[in-house]
Amino acid sequence: MVIVASKGGVGAHPARFHNLMAMETTEVELPGGERRRVRPRLAEGEERAALWGRLVAMYKPYADYATYTERQIPVVVLEPASE
Repeated sequence: MVIVASKGGVGAHPARFHNLMAMETTEVELPGGERRRVRPRLAEGEERAALWGRLVAMYKPYADYATYTERQIPVVVLEPASE
């Protein structure tokens, strides 16, 4: 599972990113209503590059946003958390 948080970019409050990254684990709702505990972490390097392309394919405004900011939009990976 992957999400992007823009640290206060277009339409997102900076606290959303900081609050997510401050949590050791959190719960997300998957399609169909299933809930799962996950652990957030930042993707970096080659992993980030690979995921970025997939995210832009699903949500085109991220590509546009990235062209007019020097700030790198973080890619947050949500990994299953052991209970």
